[in-house]
Amino acid sequence: MIRKNATPAKSRSPRKTQKGRKSVSAKKPATSQKRPFQNPGLAGVRPSPSRGKRGEKGSLAYLLRQAQAAARLTLERALADLDVTPPQFAVLTMLGAYPGLSGADLARVALLTPQTIGVIIRNLERDGAIRKTVHPVHGRVLQWTLTRRGGTLLGKCRRRAMALERRLLTGLGTRTQLAIRRWLSKIAADLQQDG
Repeated sequence: MIRKNATPAKSRSPRKTQKGRKSVSAKKPATSQKRPFQNPGLAGVRPSPSRGKRGEKGSLAYLLRQAQAAARLTLERALADLDVTPPQFAVLTMLGAYPGLSGADLARVALLTPQTIGVIIRNLERDGAIRKTVHPVHGRVLQWTLTRRGGTLLGKCRRRAMALERRLLTGLGTRTQLAIRRWLSKIAADLQQDG
């Protein structure tokens, strides 16, 4: 626990003991930072995403996470020169589809925390991509909509995201694509009910 008013050990003055003698706080030896255990036999080994537990024999949850991480990194790189992050793109997308969402609504539909949404909203508003209006009935609720600049930015982001989408679908027939979409949607719906 960090105490705000605590003074560092070096600057503490000597304390008086019961017999009136001064004693200096004992210095504790500096602790070296522990390094995580590394198996020398695995040094430099990075299995490719298609091998071992990272491939077809891996757990589904891990494979989903691995695929999502790779897709997110690819999208992040594709949007970098537009100065848009994938979470900002998600917010722009949701406001394009559902204009007038509140911050709380945005957090739910974009699958982000309220704190993250707060930062994203401030940045997008500062950049002129979104604007707020007061809810006509509930005056304390702010609604967010895209500006013309935000709509243009969303269009550029979508073109790059569609390039990634085409890449993900390469070699998959229509029936396979539909089966995958249904399966992923079912996973999201089923697991969301558990929470």
